[in-house]
Amino acid sequence: MIRVVVVDDQELMRAGFRMVLGAQQDVDLVGEAGNGAEAVELAATLRPDVVLMDVRMPVLDGVEATRRIVESGSSRVLVMTTFDLDEYVYAALQGGASGFLLKDIPPAQLVAALHAVASGDAVVSPSVTRRLLDRFVSAGAGQLRDESALTPLTEREREVLVLIAKGLSNVEIAETLFLSEATVKSHVGRILAKLGLRDRVQAVVLAYETGLIRPGQNGTFA
Repeated sequence: MIRVVVVDDQELMRAGFRMVLGAQQDVDLVGEAGNGAEAVELAATLRPDVVLMDVRMPVLDGVEATRRIVESGSSRVLVMTTFDLDEYVYAALQGGASGFLLKDIPPAQLVAALHAVASGDAVVSPSVTRRLLDRFVSAGAGQLRDESALTPLTEREREVLVLIAKGLSNVEIAETLFLSEATVKSHVGRILAKLGLRDRVQAVVLAYETGLIRPGQNGTFA
């Protein structure tokens, strides 16, 4: 059973998620909040597996709420947004969110995303992630970290990191590199461990910040 808290300042939106999640036998909606401050309190009290977090809210926005919840270790956070080019989302990912979804996502994909995040994985939509980071780089942020941060990686691990940054799943990476899925999982685990990353979302962010992959180059090496 996955325990979930939904955070959104719109009652109608919360009602929609309540209806969808209430129909799932393996999802327990344990709480709702209308702003980030309430979300932080609920996460600390209820310690749900996943917090579904809106980013644009009064009192305390979803970015800061995400950072506080992740730092406390109480829950994992899955950010929701209405716009696929939302500057708040990138900040939330930097703050520790385990991925993001568009609010109009089909119910089956929402449930699958909750399962992925609850199990310790991350949700990275290739098209939305690429457009979001395209906007981030075009806004002038550019390369934020020295490529030496990637020094611990082998050449094969760098290849795997590029494909992670393009949003490929382990199965897709295995097919692309002609490896077994088990081997890819091992590579991913070593990449996260060597670079001190929590999950695939942080790997995507790091790949862009170091210039390993650049928007507009279709995932090619910088």
